[in-house]
Amino acid sequence: MRRAFISPTKYVQGENELLNLGYFVKTFGDSALLIAHPDDVARVKNKLEATKHKFNITFVESGFHGECSRQEVARLQALAKEHNCACTVGLGGGKAIDTAKCVAEGEALIIVPTIAATDAPTSHSAVLYTPEGEFDDYAYFKQSPSVVMIDTTVIAQAPTRFLVAGMGDALSTYFEARATANSYSNVNAGLPCGVREGVCGDAKGTITALGLAKLCYETLLENGYKAKLACDQNIVTPALENIVETNILLSGLGFESGGLAAIHAIHNGLTALEGTHHYYHGEKVAFSTIAQLVLENADRAEMKEVLDFSLSIGLPVCLADIGVEHVNYEELLEVAKKACIAEESIHSMPFPISEEAVASAIMAADQLGRQYKLTKEV
Repeated sequence: MRRAFISPTKYVQGENELLNLGYFVKTFGDSALLIAHPDDVARVKNKLEATKHKFNITFVESGFHGECSRQEVARLQALAKEHNCACTVGLGGGKAIDTAKCVAEGEALIIVPTIAATDAPTSHSAVLYTPEGEFDDYAYFKQSPSVVMIDTTVIAQAPTRFLVAGMGDALSTYFEARATANSYSNVNAGLPCGVREGVCGDAKGTITALGLAKLCYETLLENGYKAKLACDQNIVTPALENIVETNILLSGLGFESGGLAAIHAIHNGLTALEGTHHYYHGEKVAFSTIAQLVLENADRAEMKEVLDFSLSIGLPVCLADIGVEHVNYEELLEVAKKACIAEESIHSMPFPISEEAVASAIMAADQLGRQYKLTKEV
């Protein structure tokens, strides 16, 4: 059996860590293409200036247009070549990070998230969109970022909702990795650049990845509520440090090397419901986690543990919490159809999947979440 595990070359996090960015740029050369939204640059401008002067390096401003499109990637690659940039720095949220991955194509890449809302920073994949913001394609590169750098002081200054959404994304990691392991399904860590041509794309997860996914869940339960309180006050505590690492590193390694299953497929299906469009990825994933647990008829104590945790930090537990007040079975069948297309990760579940079973699981999860919230409000 072929197994695969993938990770960044280096992960570093700490208070004011951004001041050391110049050191890592210097390991590649004297200049870096900086891909970041102007608002994110403004948030950390003083630190960027300080690290630039301390390490005598240059940041080439990219004028990032805000969308990870083929056209933007081509423009930025030409800019990097024109200025002979030694490396690429992706700073900010998901779009800037994915664009930096596409520009770097797996070489000399430094990722600097300014929020901890998803587990994408550590991965070797990106999502491409059209210039208008519509989904285009997935991209995979030969390796994960060279450096992932997290300044927890910056993370703590961001709105708490981002951190909580990141915990929603991380909440899915163990349950999807467990399902993937039980079904002996393939994981993303086996996908190289040539995945479209089927070059060495088949690989199962490692026990290392499953262990990290379990640690991800355990750390959420132990530190999540305390980290939320710290972020509410814009302060860095050990609990917040642990959750930043959980949201980004443990969840990132867990999903890519441990596998995805029903949860992220159901999340993708839920995008068919217009009400969900105003909610973050991790918020929709949190509800989808409950739906997968219903689909696999999870132990009652485990379900209660997930619901209690979600409510304690303000994660969605029913459809109304992600903008869907009213929905019928036929509409949920449309969600299920989208979740069950042939290439979706839901087929990594360790039992046969049907659209009807998925629609029923979503409906039951919604009722379960609604009723559980009522018992907590009494």
